[in-house]
Amino acid sequence: MELSSEKKALKIAEILSNKKAKDIELLDIKNVSLLSDYFVICSGSSATQVKALADEVEEKMLELGYEPSHKEGYSSASWILLDYSDVVVHIFHYEARSFYNLERLWSDAQYVDIEYITGELK
Repeated sequence: MELSSEKKALKIAEILSNKKAKDIELLDIKNVSLLSDYFVICSGSSATQVKALADEVEEKMLELGYEPSHKEGYSSASWILLDYSDVVVHIFHYEARSFYNLERLWSDAQYVDIEYITGELK
């Protein structure tokens, strides 16, 4: 079953939430970039958790038939990027996330309300 880019992004946010990722954000960037349709951004509290979050997304998405076309940062685990073409996942260690501040860089993007998935108020 082929998922729309929105459903894929929501599924990834759900996977991350279930694995206890923090500060999950979903940005709709399709009207401001040709790179992708959505960014999913989250934080982990340690290199071990950052890797575990990336592993979980890869495993669960592979079960649905999706494999990232590109993956970066796994060895350092301060910022892991998983590129699913229409959805790009950014898994940050807390310090790296505040340093790179993607939300500010992509401030023209539309925030998607995912509180019903994460339980986190924004």
